[in-house]
Amino acid sequence: MAARRLLFALATSERFERAVARVPGARARAWRSARRYVAGETGADALRVAAALAAKGLQASLDLFGERVSDRTEAARVTDAYVTLAGRLPAGAWLSLDLSHVAFDGAALRRIAAALPDGARVQVGAEEAAVTDRVLDAVVAAAGAPVDATVQANLPRAPADAQRLAAAGIPVRLVKGAYVEADALPWGAETDAAYAHIALLLGAGAALRLATHDDALHRLLLPALPAADCELLLGVRPDRAAALRAAGRRVRVYVPFGPDWFRYFMRRRAEAQGAA
Repeated sequence: MAARRLLFALATSERFERAVARVPGARARAWRSARRYVAGETGADALRVAAALAAKGLQASLDLFGERVSDRTEAARVTDAYVTLAGRLPAGAWLSLDLSHVAFDGAALRRIAAALPDGARVQVGAEEAAVTDRVLDAVVAAAGAPVDATVQANLPRAPADAQRLAAAGIPVRLVKGAYVEADALPWGAETDAAYAHIALLLGAGAALRLATHDDALHRLLLPALPAADCELLLGVRPDRAAALRAAGRRVRVYVPFGPDWFRYFMRRRAEAQGAA
C-alpha cells in the first residue's frame, strides 16, 4: 500500500516528470514500458489501435491526455482537437474526456458531443473529489446529449452520485477509483464491496459500464447485470477482454494517446501494486 501511494503521488507530480525528462535516456526507457498502455502520441495512432481492436470484436474509447487546463485559448484548442477526432471515429468507437482538459466548459462538452457520429458517445472521466460537483453538474446539464459519466466507487458520495446520474438518464461508467483521496475507502475489500453495492443499486435495467478487470467482481455482477457493458484498459489483461467478448459481452477498451503520457503510465504502475 505504501508503494502504491508513493507511485500515485509521483503520477500527479509535474516536478517528478520534469526530473525524469532531464535524465538522459530515461523517458525513452519509460516509453518502452508505457507503450503497452498507450496508443501513441497522435490521433492517428489511436485510430489505428481502435481499428485493430475492432478487428477482434472489441470497441474503443479514445482519450487525448490532458487535464487541469485553465487557459481558455488552450481549452478551445483541445475542444477543436476532439471535434476533429469525433469526425474521424470509425463505427463503434467513442471518445473519453476529462472535463478539466476543456476548463470545465459545459459548452465545449456539448460541442464535442454534437460532433459525434450516430451511435457514438463521449465518456466524461472522474477526476479529483474536489472537482466532482463541477464535473457532474456539467454532465447533468448535458442530459439528452450522448454523454456518459464516471463514478468512483471508493468515494463515500458515490452511491448518491450514481443515483443522481441514473435519474437524469445518464449512463454510469463505474470505476473503483484512480485517485488517493483523503476520505476514500481503502483499496481492497471495502472498495470492492462499495463497487458491487453501487452496481447492484443501479440494477439490471440501468445503462451501466463496469470498468474493472477484477475477476471476482465480474463473477458476482455479470450474472445479475446481463445488460451491463464491460470496460477494460489498453494493455491490461487482453486475455480477459477476449474471454468476455467470447462470452457475449460488449467490451470497450480505453485507448489513451498524446504526448503527455508519462503520468498516466505512472498510474498504471501504481495500480499494479494492488488488484486491478
